[in-house]
Amino acid sequence: MCSLRDLSFAKYLTDSAENRNTEKKEGKPVEDSELKFLEPKKKSGLIVVLTGDGKGKTTSALGMALRAAGYDMRVCIIQFMKGDMHAGEIDGLKKLSPAVEFHTTGKGFCGIRGDSHSHEEHRKNAQKAAEMAKQKMLSGKFDMLILDEINNAVLLKLVDLSQVLDLVEKKPPLLHLILTGRDAHPELIAKAHTVTEMKEVKHAYRQGIEPQKGIDY
Repeated sequence: MCSLRDLSFAKYLTDSAENRNTEKKEGKPVEDSELKFLEPKKKSGLIVVLTGDGKGKTTSALGMALRAAGYDMRVCIIQFMKGDMHAGEIDGLKKLSPAVEFHTTGKGFCGIRGDSHSHEEHRKNAQKAAEMAKQKMLSGKFDMLILDEINNAVLLKLVDLSQVLDLVEKKPPLLHLILTGRDAHPELIAKAHTVTEMKEVKHAYRQGIEPQKGIDY
């Protein structure tokens, strides 16, 4: 069942496309140059949290990076935790350079999958990533900053919650800040503008199907 909010947003999109729909009904092809571009009356930098135990948190964030690049916005992505295994986004994001800047800073997932690094090593790397995040955020060079798996880093005490909340408090007004990872802290959720919780319904891995290129990594 759709909520009133969903219906209002749908009406907003429908009204903005009214002229195009009319032209289509009249049999006139619509060229890309005729597409209407939506502009908010007031621009705001959003805080978006992508959390939950389901697949799609990083994927959603990368989708926002792709969308932003399409508008010539400047994006910086910093991956916490990951870094010990190649993933398709590493090469895919190179194709969006220089619009998208990408940094993999971790030593892999902490405490799982045969992790050979100490907690101190993981924290040292995560602290460097947190400092980089602050520098990039305050540099004035970016329109969007994505901190991938930072929620996990907080849960595992590789990054302090106070450090993340400090980033939120000092975020430039027009910068979009995206934070991903399971188990987002309630204080962070409370401060976010948009929060999406990915819920696992089924996962191929639980059916004995190994991770697949382009889908899982």
